[in-house]
Order: sequence, then structure tokens, then C-alpha cells
Amino acid sequence: MYSGSSDGESHEAAQRRIPPASSMLWVRNLRRFIGSGAGLGSEALMELETKRILLDIFKEKQQKSAEGGTIPSFYKKAYLDLFIVMKPEEGSISHRVSRLAKYRFLKKQSDLLLNADDLDAMWVCLRENCVIDDATGAEKMNYEDFCHIASVCTEQIGPKCRRFFSPSNFMKFEKDESGRIAILPFYLYVMRTVSLTQARIDMSELDEDSDGFLQPHEMEAYIRGLIPNLAQLRDMPAAFIQMYCRIAAHKFFFFCDPHRRGKACIKKVLLSNCLQELMELHQESEEEVTDSEQAENWFSLTSAQRICDMFLALDKDMNGTLSKQELGEYADGTLTGIFIERVYDEHVRRGKGGGGNTREMDFESFLDFVLALENKDTPEGLTYLFRCLDLSGRGFLITPDIHSLFRDVHQKWIEGGNYELCIEDVRDEIWDMVKPADPLKITLADLLACKQGGTVASMLIDVRGFWAHDNRENLLQEEEEPEEE
Repeated sequence: MYSGSSDGESHEAAQRRIPPASSMLWVRNLRRFIGSGAGLGSEALMELETKRILLDIFKEKQQKSAEGGTIPSFYKKAYLDLFIVMKPEEGSISHRVSRLAKYRFLKKQSDLLLNADDLDAMWVCLRENCVIDDATGAEKMNYEDFCHIASVCTEQIGPKCRRFFSPSNFMKFEKDESGRIAILPFYLYVMRTVSLTQARIDMSELDEDSDGFLQPHEMEAYIRGLIPNLAQLRDMPAAFIQMYCRIAAHKFFFFCDPHRRGKACIKKVLLSNCLQELMELHQESEEEVTDSEQAENWFSLTSAQRICDMFLALDKDMNGTLSKQELGEYADGTLTGIFIERVYDEHVRRGKGGGGNTREMDFESFLDFVLALENKDTPEGLTYLFRCLDLSGRGFLITPDIHSLFRDVHQKWIEGGNYELCIEDVRDEIWDMVKPADPLKITLADLLACKQGGTVASMLIDVRGFWAHDNRENLLQEEEEPEEE
């Protein structure tokens, strides 16, 4: 038998016989090889370079902290609380790390997207492996075809297209009696998903503080980057680009920033009709878009130039702002005086002098004004107008408010040579149109719920709007006659 002491001595002797790892030649060569980065892939080299940069920044920060002295222990908790609440300082470690992490994340997400060639290849795969419906001639696929196309696309394009061919995506589309879906809606879904994801990546890159919101200058930068890719904007004069971006960005904030905080949520921007309207400018103007459609699209070059020309024509004294008298000429002077007064009371900031006469409308407020009048049926436009209609600021309209508002419309109506009106009849018609929850007052919610809020607002602020409502049957008949011919 071996004694305990001899066993310990043999173990110690074995340890002495094994040289340390650092003295082995193969270990030294391996460390030298890895340290040079020669055997690493691109991803590993990027990680190594990132670690080196962060280590240098950390050492620099440590040196500055050592030179500035240490923080007393009873300040540490407060300092940490402040660090959590406050945004990192420009150039600090946390700021640099945040920007680096954001850049790498967005780049990774961008690499996972399908490009134009990938989308073309997917469309070819869909058409080559679908079946033609004998009744409608539509190109369709059942679930087996769907799975087969997924395999073919994965082989040709790569695994990044696989996520579009999930069972849940197949179930999203309308199926015929044979359980087949049309390939065109599926392909359009893929294209829209890729487009929205790319738009979100582009917006996130411009989001300087990474809070998920875009400020006006960031939204203008996003629109400026889109101009070369939009067919109808490629020939825009360089001198007009800055003004165009300002006008275009303002619509996003009018609809996506209802509380006027000066920032628009990226998710809300992506889901808004504004972005879809902007993307319509991809169509070639000469062949696919009429002049009337261009004028109706706020983001078209024609519309932006119209807005600028309108403002310049109203600005008689050319001081860059509009007085009440100048704004009263908008739309050939058909808007009522009381409405113009209320617009300045509710939506125009006072001038530096502080007096009532110094309050004039700048270009930004003018854009809000035009957007509200051209989008009266939207919640945002109607909210803007309701604040002007609510003469007492109570949150609802009563009979005296209707009388006060319609009095100016009635006067312009008579001056135009029209027949005599009974204001009580107009008031009763408005109540019948709105059908308010409380029969004694009309709220903004009532106007939104009745789906005729824009018409009611037009009747109370614009004599032309009241004329259109009064002649709605004749106007409808005139629209139907050309179609019959």
C-alpha cells in the first residue's frame, strides 16, 4: 500500500514535470497567429477591432477620471440615477457605444432585406411554379406549391426569403374553394414589407437620439434622400429642394404629431397615408399620372409650387408673414371674417411686440392652415377647424355659436345675389346631419362620428362650401352625365 505522503509527493512531482502552457511552442505560435488576426473571418475581425476601439476609449476615460479626481461615495447613487435619466454626452463612451451598436444593428437588418434582384427572382419563381385558374385566368398556388416555391427561392436567393413563406403568411390571404391564393397579392405583400422595413431602417439612421421619433430636420433629411429615387421629383430645380423638403415634411408632422411636440413617431409615420402618398411619386408622370392627380398629391412638385405661389401672392407687403387682411384673400375671399379671426386666436403665435396688431401668420402656420382646409374630413383637419368654431373654448357648439358663425356666411351669400336664407333652417339641418349625443350641443366627437364633419365645417366658415352643399344634387348629376356619355 502507498502511504498518503508518498501519494502527495508523486502528485507534486507530476506537476513539476508538466511545463506551463505559456512555455509551450505551439501555444505561443497559436497566440501569435490569433493576435495578428490572420486566421479570423470578417465578422471576427470586426469584433476584434471593436474591442480595441472600446478599450482605447475606456483607457482614455480612465485617464481623464484619474486626472479629475474620484467622486465621493455619497454622490455615486445620485450620479447613477442622473446617468439613467439623462442622455449620454456627445463623445462619451456610452454615446460612442450606442452609436456603434445602432450602426451595426441597422446594417445587419439591412443585409437581411431582399434587394431588387431578389424580388425579381422571387417573382419569376412564383410565376413558373403557379397554376392558372380556368375561370378567372388568375395565377394561383395552393399550400404545396407555396412550400415548393419556398424551397426554390431559398436555393436561388438564400435563407433571407424564407420568413415570407411561413404558414401564417399563407393564411393571411383570401383563398378560393380549392384552397389556393393568388400570387400577385402575396408578391405585393412581400414588396410592401421590404419597402417599409427599408424605410424604417433609413429613418432610424437619421434618428440622432435613437428615441424612435424624428424631428423636423431629420424628416427633411429623409425626404431629401428620397428625391433622386422618385420619378416625378428627379428634375426638381436644386434651388427649390430645401423649400420642397420643408413643405413635404410639414404634412407628416400635421398628421403624425397632433400634440405639436415637434417630433413624429417613426412607427406612426410608416403606417400613415402620408408615406404611401409620397411613394406614389415613383410612377412616371408623363404616362401614368394625370395633371389633376399631381395637383391633388401634396408631395408632388406641382402642389409644392402651388403652395409657395399662393403664399407669395397673399403676402402683399412681402414681409414673409400674412396679416388677417392678407389671409382674408385666400380662396378668392370666400372664407368668413370671424373664421379668420379665430384662426389667428387659436393657431397663430403672437409677435415679439406682444400687441394684437403684431400677430401675423408665418409660413409654417400657413401650411397648417392649408392642410386643415384641404383635409377637413380627417380627424386632424377637423380638430384644427373645431378649435376655431368653438368660440367660447368650452369644447362644444351650441345654438348661439351656430348663429354667430353662419351670420358672415349668410351675408356673403346674399351679397353674391343668392336667395334669402333662414338661419334657423340651416341650424336645424346641421343638427340633423350631426345627430349629436346631447341634443343641446355638438362636440368634436359628434362631428367625427357623423362622417359629415368636414361638410358642416365648410358650411360655417366658407360661403363656397355652403353653396356646394346647397347644390349637392345638381353637382352630383353633373358628375354622372359625362360618365353616361
